[in-house]
Amino acid sequence: MSIEALQHLIDALPVPVLLVGPDERIAACNGPTRALFPADMLGRHYITALRQPAILDLVEQCQRDGVTHQGRYLGIEGQRDATWRITAAAVRLSAGRGVLLTCEDMTAVEEAGKMRRDFVTNVSHELRTPLTALLGFVETLRGAAKDDPVARDRFLLIMEREAGRMSRLVADLLSLSRVEEDERVRPMAPVDIPAMLEAVIATLEPVIARNGVTIALNLPQETVVVPGDPGQLRQVFINLIENAIKYGGRDKTVTITLTAPAPEPSLRSDGVSVAMRDEGEGIAAHHIPRLTERFYRVDSHRSREVGGTGLGLAIVKHIVNRHRGRLRIESEPGRGSCFTVVLPVS
Repeated sequence: MSIEALQHLIDALPVPVLLVGPDERIAACNGPTRALFPADMLGRHYITALRQPAILDLVEQCQRDGVTHQGRYLGIEGQRDATWRITAAAVRLSAGRGVLLTCEDMTAVEEAGKMRRDFVTNVSHELRTPLTALLGFVETLRGAAKDDPVARDRFLLIMEREAGRMSRLVADLLSLSRVEEDERVRPMAPVDIPAMLEAVIATLEPVIARNGVTIALNLPQETVVVPGDPGQLRQVFINLIENAIKYGGRDKTVTITLTAPAPEPSLRSDGVSVAMRDEGEGIAAHHIPRLTERFYRVDSHRSREVGGTGLGLAIVKHIVNRHRGRLRIESEPGRGSCFTVVLPVS
Protein backbone atom coordinates (compact mmCIF):
# COMPACT_ATOMS: atom_id res chain seq x y z
CA MET A 1 0.00 0.00 0.00
CA SER A 2 1.24 3.50 -0.77
CA ILE A 3 1.72 6.19 1.87
CA GLU A 4 -0.71 8.45 -0.01
CA ALA A 5 -3.50 5.84 0.29
CA LEU A 6 -2.78 5.39 3.97
CA GLN A 7 -2.88 9.15 4.51
CA HIS A 8 -6.48 9.28 3.23
CA LEU A 9 -7.47 6.48 5.62
CA ILE A 10 -5.67 8.08 8.56
CA ASP A 11 -7.36 11.43 7.95
CA ALA A 12 -10.76 9.76 8.30
CA LEU A 13 -10.01 8.34 11.77
CA PRO A 14 -11.16 10.28 14.88
CA VAL A 15 -8.29 9.10 17.09
CA PRO A 16 -4.63 10.19 16.85
CA VAL A 17 -2.84 8.02 14.27
CA LEU A 18 0.60 8.42 12.73
CA LEU A 19 2.73 6.39 10.34
CA VAL A 20 6.44 5.81 10.77
CA GLY A 21 7.88 4.98 7.35
CA PRO A 22 10.61 2.45 6.48
CA ASP A 23 13.15 5.30 6.69
CA GLU A 24 12.10 5.83 10.38
CA ARG A 25 10.59 9.23 9.63
CA ILE A 26 7.01 10.36 10.22
CA ALA A 27 5.35 9.72 6.87
CA ALA A 28 1.72 10.55 7.68
CA CYS A 29 -0.46 11.76 10.54
CA ASN A 30 -3.97 13.14 11.08
CA GLY A 31 -5.42 16.21 12.81
CA PRO A 32 -5.87 14.67 16.31
CA THR A 33 -2.20 13.60 16.22
CA ARG A 34 -1.04 17.17 15.65
CA ALA A 35 -2.93 18.22 18.77
CA LEU A 36 -1.09 15.57 20.78
CA PHE A 37 2.44 15.69 19.33
CA PRO A 38 4.43 18.49 17.64
CA ALA A 39 2.44 19.89 14.72
CA ASP A 40 5.53 19.98 12.45
CA MET A 41 6.35 16.30 12.92
CA LEU A 42 5.93 15.25 9.25
CA GLY A 43 9.29 14.28 7.75
CA ARG A 44 11.07 14.26 11.13
CA HIS A 45 12.75 11.18 12.59
CA TYR A 46 10.30 9.52 14.97
CA ILE A 47 12.76 9.77 17.87
CA THR A 48 12.80 13.58 17.70
CA ALA A 49 9.03 13.79 17.15
CA LEU A 50 7.75 11.33 19.77
CA ARG A 51 10.45 11.70 22.41
CA GLN A 52 8.86 9.58 25.15
CA PRO A 53 11.16 6.57 25.76
CA ALA A 54 8.31 4.10 26.41
CA ILE A 55 6.61 4.98 23.09
CA LEU A 56 9.93 4.83 21.25
CA ASP A 57 10.45 1.32 22.64
CA LEU A 58 7.09 0.24 21.18
CA VAL A 59 8.07 1.49 17.73
CA GLU A 60 11.48 -0.17 17.90
CA GLN A 61 10.00 -3.52 18.98
CA CYS A 62 7.45 -3.42 16.15
CA GLN A 63 10.15 -2.52 13.62
CA ARG A 64 12.27 -5.39 14.85
CA ASP A 65 9.76 -8.26 14.98
CA GLY A 66 6.74 -7.01 12.98
CA VAL A 67 4.41 -7.91 15.87
CA THR A 68 1.73 -5.57 17.28
CA HIS A 69 2.66 -4.11 20.69
CA GLN A 70 0.58 -2.14 23.19
CA GLY A 71 1.36 0.07 26.16
CA ARG A 72 -0.51 2.31 28.58
CA TYR A 73 0.89 5.72 29.50
CA LEU A 74 -0.07 8.51 31.86
CA GLY A 75 0.10 11.72 29.88
CA ILE A 76 1.61 12.56 26.52
CA GLU A 77 3.32 15.91 26.10
CA GLY A 78 1.14 18.55 27.81
CA GLN A 79 -1.77 16.23 28.65
CA ARG A 80 -0.45 14.93 31.96
CA ASP A 81 -3.88 14.15 33.40
CA ALA A 82 -4.85 11.84 30.53
CA THR A 83 -4.25 8.10 30.22
CA TRP A 84 -3.49 6.79 26.74
CA ARG A 85 -3.25 3.29 25.27
CA ILE A 86 -0.68 3.25 22.47
CA THR A 87 -0.72 0.51 19.83
CA ALA A 88 2.16 -0.03 17.42
CA ALA A 89 1.28 -2.27 14.44
CA ALA A 90 3.41 -3.21 11.44
CA VAL A 91 2.13 -2.22 7.97
CA ARG A 92 3.48 -3.37 4.64
CA LEU A 93 4.39 -0.46 2.36
CA SER A 94 5.75 -0.43 -1.16
CA ALA A 95 9.11 0.78 0.20
CA GLY A 96 9.27 -1.68 3.10
CA ARG A 97 7.86 -2.15 6.60
CA GLY A 98 6.32 0.79 8.40
CA VAL A 99 4.78 1.18 11.86
CA LEU A 100 1.27 2.54 12.39
CA LEU A 101 0.94 4.15 15.83
CA THR A 102 -2.59 4.55 17.26
CA CYS A 103 -3.44 6.48 20.46
CA GLU A 104 -6.65 5.76 22.40
CA ASP A 105 -7.72 8.06 25.21
CA MET A 106 -8.49 5.75 28.17
CA THR A 107 -9.03 8.56 30.70
CA ALA A 108 -12.81 8.03 31.02
CA VAL A 109 -12.35 4.27 31.47
CA GLU A 110 -9.70 4.82 34.13
CA GLU A 111 -11.88 7.35 35.95
CA ALA A 112 -14.87 4.99 35.87
CA GLY A 113 -12.71 2.25 37.34
CA LYS A 114 -11.49 4.58 40.06
CA MET A 115 -15.08 5.60 40.84
CA ARG A 116 -16.07 1.94 41.23
CA ARG A 117 -13.11 1.25 43.51
CA ASP A 118 -13.82 4.36 45.61
CA PHE A 119 -17.50 3.40 45.85
CA VAL A 120 -16.70 -0.10 47.11
CA THR A 121 -14.18 1.33 49.58
CA ASN A 122 -16.68 3.88 50.90
CA VAL A 123 -19.50 1.33 51.25
CA SER A 124 -17.15 -1.06 53.05
CA HIS A 125 -16.06 1.69 55.42
CA GLU A 126 -19.63 2.84 56.13
CA LEU A 127 -20.76 -0.72 56.88
CA ARG A 128 -17.68 -1.74 58.85
CA THR A 129 -18.09 0.96 61.50
CA PRO A 130 -21.59 -0.07 62.73
CA LEU A 131 -20.77 -3.76 62.28
CA THR A 132 -17.71 -3.41 64.49
CA ALA A 133 -19.84 -1.69 67.15
CA LEU A 134 -22.51 -4.40 66.96
CA LEU A 135 -20.01 -7.24 67.27
CA GLY A 136 -18.30 -5.53 70.20
CA PHE A 137 -21.55 -5.04 72.11
CA VAL A 138 -22.69 -8.61 71.39
CA GLU A 139 -19.43 -9.89 72.85
CA THR A 140 -19.85 -7.63 75.91
CA LEU A 141 -23.47 -8.74 76.46
CA ARG A 142 -22.42 -12.37 76.34
CA GLY A 143 -19.70 -11.70 78.89
CA ALA A 144 -19.25 -8.98 81.51
CA ALA A 145 -22.64 -7.25 80.99
CA LYS A 146 -24.71 -10.43 80.79
CA ASP A 147 -26.25 -9.95 84.23
CA ASP A 148 -26.22 -6.15 84.32
CA PRO A 149 -29.71 -4.93 83.25
CA VAL A 150 -28.69 -1.24 83.11
CA ALA A 151 -25.70 -1.89 80.85
CA ARG A 152 -27.72 -4.37 78.79
CA ASP A 153 -30.45 -1.83 78.07
CA ARG A 154 -27.90 0.84 77.18
CA PHE A 155 -25.99 -1.47 74.85
CA LEU A 156 -29.16 -2.71 73.17
CA LEU A 157 -30.20 0.89 72.49
CA ILE A 158 -26.83 1.59 70.83
CA MET A 159 -27.07 -1.66 68.84
CA GLU A 160 -30.52 -0.67 67.63
CA ARG A 161 -29.18 2.69 66.48
CA GLU A 162 -26.24 1.12 64.63
CA ALA A 163 -28.48 -1.49 62.99
CA GLY A 164 -30.82 1.30 61.89
CA ARG A 165 -27.86 3.13 60.40
CA MET A 166 -26.91 0.06 58.35
CA SER A 167 -30.52 -0.39 57.29
CA ARG A 168 -30.71 3.22 56.05
CA LEU A 169 -27.45 2.81 54.15
CA VAL A 170 -28.64 -0.36 52.41
CA ALA A 171 -31.99 1.29 51.59
CA ASP A 172 -30.19 4.32 50.09
CA LEU A 173 -27.87 2.08 48.07
CA LEU A 174 -30.84 0.19 46.63
CA SER A 175 -32.65 3.46 45.93
CA LEU A 176 -29.61 4.90 44.14
CA SER A 177 -29.29 1.73 42.07
CA ARG A 178 -32.95 1.88 41.00
CA VAL A 179 -32.74 5.58 40.10
CA GLU A 180 -29.59 5.05 38.02
CA GLU A 181 -31.19 2.11 36.23
CA ASP A 182 -34.19 4.21 35.14
CA GLU A 183 -32.38 7.53 34.67
CA ARG A 184 -32.73 7.56 30.88
CA VAL A 185 -36.49 6.95 31.04
CA ARG A 186 -38.32 10.20 31.71
CA PRO A 187 -41.36 9.74 34.03
CA MET A 188 -44.59 11.31 32.84
CA ALA A 189 -47.23 10.77 35.57
CA PRO A 190 -48.95 14.01 36.69
CA VAL A 191 -47.70 15.19 40.09
CA ASP A 192 -49.46 17.87 42.15
CA ILE A 193 -46.49 19.65 43.71
CA PRO A 194 -48.35 21.81 46.33
CA ALA A 195 -50.21 18.74 47.63
CA MET A 196 -47.00 16.77 47.73
CA LEU A 197 -45.14 19.46 49.70
CA GLU A 198 -47.96 19.64 52.25
CA ALA A 199 -47.93 15.84 52.59
CA VAL A 200 -44.13 15.78 53.04
CA ILE A 201 -44.30 18.45 55.78
CA ALA A 202 -47.02 16.43 57.55
CA THR A 203 -44.82 13.32 57.36
CA LEU A 204 -41.88 15.21 58.86
CA GLU A 205 -43.88 16.66 61.80
CA PRO A 206 -42.03 14.52 64.39
CA VAL A 207 -38.65 15.70 63.03
CA ILE A 208 -39.88 19.30 62.95
CA ALA A 209 -41.08 19.12 66.57
CA ARG A 210 -37.92 17.37 67.77
CA ASN A 211 -35.72 20.08 66.24
CA GLY A 212 -37.93 23.00 67.28
CA VAL A 213 -38.12 24.31 63.71
CA THR A 214 -40.82 26.47 62.12
CA ILE A 215 -41.84 25.69 58.54
CA ALA A 216 -42.93 28.58 56.30
CA LEU A 217 -44.62 27.23 53.17
CA ASN A 218 -45.23 29.69 50.31
CA LEU A 219 -47.44 28.36 47.52
CA PRO A 220 -48.84 30.04 44.40
CA GLN A 221 -52.58 30.51 44.02
CA GLU A 222 -52.95 28.11 41.09
CA THR A 223 -52.44 24.35 41.09
CA VAL A 224 -48.99 23.31 39.89
CA VAL A 225 -48.78 19.94 38.15
CA VAL A 226 -45.58 18.58 36.60
CA PRO A 227 -44.85 15.29 34.79
CA GLY A 228 -42.84 13.00 36.99
CA ASP A 229 -42.53 10.00 39.28
CA PRO A 230 -44.53 10.75 42.48
CA GLY A 231 -42.49 8.38 44.64
CA GLN A 232 -39.15 9.75 43.51
CA LEU A 233 -40.17 13.42 43.74
CA ARG A 234 -41.50 12.75 47.25
CA GLN A 235 -38.08 11.27 48.08
CA VAL A 236 -36.37 14.42 46.77
CA PHE A 237 -38.47 16.78 48.88
CA ILE A 238 -38.28 14.61 52.02
CA ASN A 239 -34.51 14.50 51.72
CA LEU A 240 -34.00 18.22 51.11
CA ILE A 241 -36.56 19.44 53.66
CA GLU A 242 -35.31 17.02 56.30
CA ASN A 243 -31.74 18.22 55.69
CA ALA A 244 -32.88 21.84 56.08
CA ILE A 245 -34.60 20.96 59.36
CA LYS A 246 -31.65 19.01 60.80
CA TYR A 247 -28.88 21.37 59.68
CA GLY A 248 -30.80 24.65 59.88
CA GLY A 249 -30.45 25.01 63.65
CA ARG A 250 -32.83 24.76 66.56
CA ASP A 251 -35.64 27.36 66.87
CA LYS A 252 -34.96 28.55 63.32
CA THR A 253 -37.24 28.80 60.27
CA VAL A 254 -37.12 26.69 57.13
CA THR A 255 -38.77 28.51 54.22
CA ILE A 256 -40.16 26.47 51.32
CA THR A 257 -41.20 28.47 48.24
CA LEU A 258 -42.91 27.07 45.16
CA THR A 259 -43.12 29.33 42.11
CA ALA A 260 -45.84 29.34 39.47
CA PRO A 261 -44.98 28.04 35.97
CA ALA A 262 -42.81 30.52 34.09
CA PRO A 263 -40.17 30.47 31.33
CA GLU A 264 -37.01 28.84 32.67
CA PRO A 265 -33.87 29.54 30.58
CA SER A 266 -31.93 26.59 31.98
CA LEU A 267 -34.66 24.21 30.79
CA ARG A 268 -35.46 26.05 27.52
CA SER A 269 -39.12 25.64 28.44
CA ASP A 270 -41.58 26.59 31.16
CA GLY A 271 -40.72 25.33 34.60
CA VAL A 272 -41.40 25.62 38.32
CA SER A 273 -38.93 25.85 41.16
CA VAL A 274 -39.10 24.63 44.75
CA ALA A 275 -36.61 26.45 46.98
CA MET A 276 -35.83 25.15 50.49
CA ARG A 277 -33.96 27.78 52.51
CA ASP A 278 -32.62 27.28 56.04
CA GLU A 279 -30.97 29.60 58.56
CA GLY A 280 -28.10 27.31 59.47
CA GLU A 281 -24.35 27.75 59.53
CA GLY A 282 -24.04 27.64 55.76
CA ILE A 283 -21.52 25.82 53.59
CA ALA A 284 -18.13 27.06 52.38
CA ALA A 285 -17.92 27.62 48.62
CA HIS A 286 -15.29 24.93 48.00
CA HIS A 287 -17.63 22.22 49.34
CA ILE A 288 -20.64 23.08 47.14
CA PRO A 289 -19.49 21.47 43.83
CA ARG A 290 -18.90 18.18 45.64
CA LEU A 291 -22.07 17.99 47.75
CA THR A 292 -23.82 15.61 45.34
CA GLU A 293 -20.91 13.15 45.26
CA ARG A 294 -21.56 9.82 46.91
CA PHE A 295 -20.47 9.73 50.56
CA TYR A 296 -19.15 13.29 50.45
CA ARG A 297 -19.78 15.07 53.74
CA VAL A 298 -18.96 18.61 54.83
CA ASP A 299 -18.93 17.50 58.48
CA SER A 300 -18.68 13.70 58.75
CA HIS A 301 -19.21 13.57 62.52
CA ARG A 302 -22.32 15.75 62.50
CA SER A 303 -23.75 13.97 59.46
CA ARG A 304 -23.55 10.62 61.23
CA GLU A 305 -25.02 12.12 64.40
CA VAL A 306 -28.18 13.19 62.54
CA GLY A 307 -28.41 9.86 60.72
CA GLY A 308 -27.02 10.79 57.32
CA THR A 309 -25.67 8.09 55.00
CA GLY A 310 -23.81 10.40 52.62
CA LEU A 311 -25.96 9.28 49.69
CA GLY A 312 -29.01 11.55 50.02
CA LEU A 313 -27.89 14.37 47.74
CA ALA A 314 -26.49 11.92 45.19
CA ILE A 315 -29.94 10.32 45.01
CA VAL A 316 -31.56 13.76 44.71
CA LYS A 317 -29.25 14.70 41.83
CA HIS A 318 -30.02 11.52 39.88
CA ILE A 319 -33.77 11.86 40.40
CA VAL A 320 -33.76 15.50 39.29
CA ASN A 321 -31.68 14.54 36.24
CA ARG A 322 -34.18 11.81 35.39
CA HIS A 323 -36.95 14.45 35.45
CA ARG A 324 -34.83 16.64 33.11
CA GLY A 325 -34.66 19.25 35.86
CA ARG A 326 -31.93 21.20 37.62
CA LEU A 327 -30.60 21.22 41.18
CA ARG A 328 -29.15 24.53 42.38
CA ILE A 329 -27.25 24.97 45.62
CA GLU A 330 -26.56 28.38 47.13
CA SER A 331 -24.88 28.84 50.47
CA GLU A 332 -22.64 31.15 52.40
CA PRO A 333 -21.07 30.57 55.82
CA GLY A 334 -23.17 32.22 58.51
CA ARG A 335 -26.08 32.93 56.16
CA GLY A 336 -27.72 29.54 55.67
CA SER A 337 -28.26 27.43 52.57
CA CYS A 338 -30.83 27.26 49.79
CA PHE A 339 -31.43 24.10 47.73
CA THR A 340 -33.63 24.70 44.68
CA VAL A 341 -35.20 22.04 42.47
CA VAL A 342 -36.27 23.27 39.02
CA LEU A 343 -38.69 21.02 37.13
CA PRO A 344 -40.18 21.33 33.63
CA VAL A 345 -43.97 21.57 33.48
CA SER A 346 -44.32 19.86 30.11
